[in-house]
Parts: sequence; C-alpha cells; structure tokens
Amino acid sequence: MDRRTSFARRYGARPLHLLALLASFALTGYAVERLVADRPLAVAVWFVGAAVAHDLILLPLYSIADLSARSVLSRLPVPVPAVPWINYLRVPALLSGLLLLVWFPLILRLSEPYRGATGLSEEVYLGRWLVITGVLFGAAAVGLAIRIRRARRTGRSTRADERGVREP
Repeated sequence: MDRRTSFARRYGARPLHLLALLASFALTGYAVERLVADRPLAVAVWFVGAAVAHDLILLPLYSIADLSARSVLSRLPVPVPAVPWINYLRVPALLSGLLLLVWFPLILRLSEPYRGATGLSEEVYLGRWLVITGVLFGAAAVGLAIRIRRARRTGRSTRADERGVREP
C-alpha cells in the first residue's frame, strides 16, 4: 500500500490539505494574538457583537432570501436547468453584500469625517459598488450559461424534462 494512500485513508485528505490547514491555523493564531495583545476588550466586544448580529439578523435574512429565490425560480413555467444554479446566485449576492457591509458608510455617504481626514470625495463609492455588483452578477450569469450549455451538449436533462414537460 502506498504511503500517501494510507495517509489519505486515515486522515481523509491528502497531506497538502493538512499542511494548508495547519498554515491557516498558524496565521489565524498570529492575527488573534496580535489583536488581543493590543485591545483585548475591543476584540471580545467585536467578536460577540459579530456573532450576535450574524446569528440573529444576517442568518435569517439570507436564509429567507435563499428560500424565496428557490421558491420563485422553481415555479417558473420555463425549464430550470438541472445544473446546480443556486450558487450562481448566492456567490455574487454574498460578495456584493460583503462589500456593502464593509463600505456602507462611504456607499451611503454617512461618513462625515471622511473628506476632512483624507481629502477625497465619497461620491464615487455608490456607483463603483453598483458596477462591481453588476460585474459579479454578469460573470455569474455567463458562468451559468456556459455550464448549462455544457450540460445540454452532454445530454443531461433539465428538471422540466424529468417531470415529463417537453421543450418546444
């Protein structure tokens, strides 16, 4: 039995996976140590606040959005592709939402001391965020179209075909 195969069987993945995992833990530990050493109370408050905000506000919001998207798109009269399309909606929405979360004071022009501190205008951020959001959804749409085209070329059916509905 090969040494790598034995390791993969016991660990569940290849050795490179374990190495990457250990490196990410080391980097995270270093970052936490640096943050906690400077301002431990602020880090603890931020961590608890982020956990509470995520679990009580964000998780229900994006769960409802995901269920709504699945419900609406599953009731469309046109055939929905058999490829896993939901991630082509989730990923750009997540990235766009993350950008909005990080930059919302500038995007919504709520940052009063920004111009005085930097000398820069905050008027461009809304337009740039909208362009980035459009590019993310456009790239996801192109990726989904390519995936659907490949699925149709290889002969995989759509969900409507599986229910017995024929395409014209």
